[in-house]
Amino acid sequence: MPRRVRIASVNVNGIRAATRKGMTEWLDATDIDVMALQEVRATADELAAVLPGWQLVNDEALLKGRAGVAIASRDRAIDVRTALSPEPLDTAGRWIEADFEVDGERVTIVSAYVPTGEADTPRQDAKWAFLDAMEKRMPLLASDNPLALIMGDLNVGHRELDIRNWKGNIKKAGFLPRERAYFDRFVGPAGEQVECVDGTTGIGLGWVDVGRRWAGEVPGPYTWWSMRGRAFDNDSGWRIDYHLATPALAQRVTDYSVFRAASWDTRWSDHSPVIADYTLGH
Repeated sequence: MPRRVRIASVNVNGIRAATRKGMTEWLDATDIDVMALQEVRATADELAAVLPGWQLVNDEALLKGRAGVAIASRDRAIDVRTALSPEPLDTAGRWIEADFEVDGERVTIVSAYVPTGEADTPRQDAKWAFLDAMEKRMPLLASDNPLALIMGDLNVGHRELDIRNWKGNIKKAGFLPRERAYFDRFVGPAGEQVECVDGTTGIGLGWVDVGRRWAGEVPGPYTWWSMRGRAFDNDSGWRIDYHLATPALAQRVTDYSVFRAASWDTRWSDHSPVIADYTLGH
C-alpha cells in the first residue's frame, strides 16, 4: 500500500540556534519523515548532537560557520551525492542529493542553497554560475529518476506574486529579471520554447513549483521575512523557499503548507518551513 511521506524544507539560519529557539518542539509536533536543511552552519558531529535519532547526510561549507546543507530522514539514504557540476564550481555547503527507498520506489531528494548574490558584483557572478549548473543538472536528475524533488532556499522570487514589494526590488538580487528567467525555464513545459521575463527564450525543463500549483494565483504564501523593521508583522515577505518536483512526483502531492510562526518573537529562523505530503510506495 502507498503511504504518506511528509517532506519539509527549511533554511534554519544556524541549526544550533534554531534548535535552542524552538525548532525541536516544532519537529516533535509535526511528524516529518524527511527534511532538507540549508544554512546549517555546523559540522556533522554538531548536527548529530542537536538532531538525535535522525539519519543525517550533510555537506559542509569550506568556510566554518557559513552555508551548509543537510538532509535529515527517518530512514537511511541508499545513495548520496554532493557534486552539482563537473565544472570547477564552489558548491560546498550548497547542494546535496540523496536517494531513498520507500516501499519499493526510489525517490531522489535534493537540499539546495543558492547563493544570495548581489547585483553587478562578483557575488552575483557566483550566483549565475550556480544557476547555470542547476539548469544543466535538473534534466539529468529527472532522466535518472522520475520521482525527484529539489528543495531549499533558492534565493529567487520567481514572479510578482512571490514578493510583497516587488516593484522596489526589481533591480536587486533575488528578483532580477535574468534570475527569474531561470525559473521560467525550470517550470516551463518540457522541451518547449519558453518566453522568459527578461526577454530571452529558452527550453522548458518541465519541473513543477509545488507551492505555486497548490496555492494558486495568490500573493505568497511567503517563506522569508527580513528580521529588520516589521516585515513579519506586516507580512512583507518573499517566497524563495521551494519544492520543485518532477511531474510524476508532483502528481503525488496531497497537502502543502508553509509553517508561519504565531508571532515575530516565537520564530526560530527568518525562514518558514515549507511542508508537503507525498504518496509514495507500491
